[in-house]
Amino acid sequence: MTPTPLRIDFVADVVCPWCAIGLTSLSQALARLDGVVQAELHVEPFELNPQLGPEGQDIFEHLQQKYGMSRAQFTENQEAIRQRGAALGFTFDMNARSRIWNTFDAHRLVRWAETAGHQAELERALFHAYFGAGRNISDRDVLAGVAESVGLPSAQARAILASNEYAAAVREAERFWKDAGIQGVPAIVVDRKHLISGGQPVDVFEQALRQIAAENHSHHNSC
Repeated sequence: MTPTPLRIDFVADVVCPWCAIGLTSLSQALARLDGVVQAELHVEPFELNPQLGPEGQDIFEHLQQKYGMSRAQFTENQEAIRQRGAALGFTFDMNARSRIWNTFDAHRLVRWAETAGHQAELERALFHAYFGAGRNISDRDVLAGVAESVGLPSAQARAILASNEYAAAVREAERFWKDAGIQGVPAIVVDRKHLISGGQPVDVFEQALRQIAAENHSHHNSC
């Protein structure tokens, strides 16, 4: 049987831990569906904290202000995320990651990476740089280095970051998804009509994608 083509828009922010979990989990589900689904994966931008300045903000302070989180809740939340990541083979180093950063430049680079066919790899590398190594992913030297690590030319990355290139494209995409009703991430949108919300387990992604593929297949083979 020919694999069923599916367009998958992965709407995310690179400082969102559940987005890192979601992309890792989705990737593993797609590996299980090899031969069943032919996925066309697009990483789409969503900024959780567009107002953040270049100095960023302490993570606990940020979550306390945003959600009224206590220190005990924060510690519990971080440990739950660390365990979910570990079960998928993704390392969260909560000691290395102490600040949250503005992600607009990172989203611009991810947009550029799509033109070179390295978009998902760059998104994964940014997740690892931030969550695994505590790197400042608003720093342009860091961003250029992460881009280079996935095979993108660092000189071109630096030139893009020094300009306004892809800024309008990112803002337009952000507006599109907000207008479509996306208010939280990760949001996984299949064929622009099926929404899977959150960093779901691999089994959940696999089952949902299998079902959508089966529906598409029967629809294409009937009057």
